[in-house]
Amino acid sequence: MAFDVASLRFDANGLIPAIAQDAATGEVLMMAWMNAEAVERTLATGRVTYWSRSRAAFWVKGETSGHMQELIDFRVDCDRDALLLTVRQTGPACHTGRQSCFFTAVQDGAEVELMAPL
Repeated sequence: MAFDVASLRFDANGLIPAIAQDAATGEVLMMAWMNAEAVERTLATGRVTYWSRSRAAFWVKGETSGHMQELIDFRVDCDRDALLLTVRQTGPACHTGRQSCFFTAVQDGAEVELMAPL
């Protein structure tokens, strides 16, 4: 059965959340947004492309930083309203220079920084 981008459930702004996970470690790296064209570009090129809400433009991960994401696996959740992208990450995934955007934990009511920038 061929994949149809139109089968995805985008929000009112035409976006769907995409979670990037490291293919080697299973670590959750980041969450960003995709629109239908970003999904199509990602599947066509193997280079993960997101939609930047702040810039209102496509954002090919690593295009300026060199911290690229190569698509390994593309999954759709059961409700078709979220994506899981398994990627080969080059360099840090977070714009702060950390491996993951999820570097802050809440433990015993306090925020704890789990990792420093690379």
